[in-house]
Amino acid sequence: MELLLTTRTDEPFEIIEVGGEIDVYTAPRLREAIVEAIDAGHLRLVVDVQRVDFLDSTGLGVLVGALKKVRAGGGSLDIVCTHPRLLKIFEITGLDKVFGLHDSVEAARAAHDTAGLA
Repeated sequence: MELLLTTRTDEPFEIIEVGGEIDVYTAPRLREAIVEAIDAGHLRLVVDVQRVDFLDSTGLGVLVGALKKVRAGGGSLDIVCTHPRLLKIFEITGLDKVFGLHDSVEAARAAHDTAGLA
């Protein structure tokens, strides 16, 4: 299956919407989209994986690497995810404690607004 990527700016956030499968074959495309966003100066990222059908360890590695990169610059990376199967992966790996997991882009924005980070 293919990886579908769209990006949009919703100041101060860069929203990266992902669909399809994030695996060893497609993860480099996701990494490239994230690096392009960071290189363009976007350090507040929201990765929306609502349309993702499959996520493997390579995809998780891309997300963790991106989180480290944005945090080093004082930024953040939040994930929009409501699929029980994907949420279970974040829980099993302990990444549910590392990433801000939200049920919508609006909820991710609101979490930063209430924390005074937006």
